[in-house]
Amino acid sequence: MANVLVVGEIKDGALKKISKEVTSTGKKIASQLGGQVEVLLIGEGADKFASELSAVGADKVITVNLADFNPEAYANIIAGVAKEKGSSFIILPHTGQGKDYSPRVAVKLGAGIVADVVELKVDGGNVIARKPIYSGKAFANIQINTGVKVFTIRPNSQEVGSTAGAGAIEASSQTAGDVKTKIASTELSGGNKVQLTEASIIVSGGRGLKGPENFPMLQELCDTIGAALGASRAAVDAGWISHSHQVGQTGKTVSPNCYIACGISGSIQHMAGMGSSKYIVAINKDGDAPIFKVATFGVVADLFEVVPAVTKEFKKVLG
Repeated sequence: MANVLVVGEIKDGALKKISKEVTSTGKKIASQLGGQVEVLLIGEGADKFASELSAVGADKVITVNLADFNPEAYANIIAGVAKEKGSSFIILPHTGQGKDYSPRVAVKLGAGIVADVVELKVDGGNVIARKPIYSGKAFANIQINTGVKVFTIRPNSQEVGSTAGAGAIEASSQTAGDVKTKIASTELSGGNKVQLTEASIIVSGGRGLKGPENFPMLQELCDTIGAALGASRAAVDAGWISHSHQVGQTGKTVSPNCYIACGISGSIQHMAGMGSSKYIVAINKDGDAPIFKVATFGVVADLFEVVPAVTKEFKKVLG
């Protein structure tokens, strides 16, 4: 029996969507391997999210009460729980926090690790991880041969299932352990109202916006439809918007359900960061722009006419 340990995330007192995605993925893998999926939640009041996780597959929710995030502490706790439970597979979120502690976990467990996975499947009793390579131009299917296997899952790449688990709750005795560093302070830059890497919808602007004074037009559309505001490197390098909004090879990699590119030509570097979007909508007055080669829907028109009109219609429909 191969048990799967999944690690969820809590932010600002709420369960992050990626927690349900990795739980559903863990349930699928555990079911095919004849095991169970246990979800580890680290944070204050974590037990109150047990019902949400059991609804999407958690057979057991393990909680550890820890006030503040520290990658060393998280790695110690996760590795400790994995050893205690005899977990063969560990599935972690490929988020800012996850990218910090996941390699530490792999080292502590002597495990192989595949990061930024977009699909996990069982083939002949082996778990195969699929991930984008070469800036999204190809995919690699990878099998880990170590006893314990660690995978980090890209946000928005997994479907949230409806197969419920037992949802038992267990308070773990694991502690932060030997931690040699501490976070002295945290500075927030403001950034997006909706986090880019977790957003289901992203509206991005590029050089076609002509200046920083026109990004509020995109922000209004974002506010209307609950989207995150993104940007191309050209817009960021021009100083029109902060780097925290940049999507692309030198920015953030995103996988939203819908990516709306406004005035973005579609360079290889930009498409490396958003090419895995489920639907891509391109608005550009240049009908030969490369973005149209990957777009699900394309609008060859002036974005300064299209975006306000779209925003107005959404306001009518959404009230």
